[in-house]
Amino acid sequence: MSALLEVEDLTVELGGRAVVDHVSWQLEVGGRLGIIGESGSGKTMSVLAIVGLAPDHAVISGSVRLDGAELLGRPDRELAALRGDQVAMVFQDPRAALNPLMRVGKQISEPLRVHQRASRRAAATAAIELCGRVGLPEPERTVRAYPHQLSGGQRQRVGIAMALACRPELLIADEPTTALDVTVQAGVMALLRELVAEEGTALVFISHDVALVAGVVKSVIVMRDGRIVERGSAADIVRSPEHEYTRQLLDAARRTST
Repeated sequence: MSALLEVEDLTVELGGRAVVDHVSWQLEVGGRLGIIGESGSGKTMSVLAIVGLAPDHAVISGSVRLDGAELLGRPDRELAALRGDQVAMVFQDPRAALNPLMRVGKQISEPLRVHQRASRRAAATAAIELCGRVGLPEPERTVRAYPHQLSGGQRQRVGIAMALACRPELLIADEPTTALDVTVQAGVMALLRELVAEEGTALVFISHDVALVAGVVKSVIVMRDGRIVERGSAADIVRSPEHEYTRQLLDAARRTST
């Protein structure tokens, strides 16, 4: 299949230190990739650089092409037009991603208003439909709620609904279940698997938990200190990891789950 996203020799420097160090990978149309590593490994910073959300003082080099078009060096206004439309993100903490003073229905419908010029009525109707699709209870009532009136798992489902509103080509999920308990986590993972399969959306899933990611992606890269130390199919890496660091991550995940 053709490449949707091509990352070549991506380097991100903060304060003269490379936090992402000459990283290269590709994601095909409809593909599913996991980026694994502990805190500080560079996994989140690499995708923030891709979508233009890295810190202003970051020095970024290399190449990032989406549908063959270079993203690095493009003006912020052009990258902002891509985010939420062609590329969408689900963040680790839904409380930080949602506006506490805005009803969730308006937040879900906003991407449709901004990127697709949907009418207020059409966007509001779509928000109700999206709430139902991501498994939120009583969608007509939920759209009128504020984020603090929902549980953590429900807020994350709102974030997923927002991300998928414009049917993006690429969804980036940055540790979206870390703040959730195990039962809620399983429900969110199942929802992501179902939705990306239905839409044919390409997925980049970021986590420190190899086993968790293996349940939703097909291939995995493992990052440490800003570099890729191992890559391969998710099944192979879980079954027989080659790098000692990958084995440590798997052992840690198994201890946490018991």
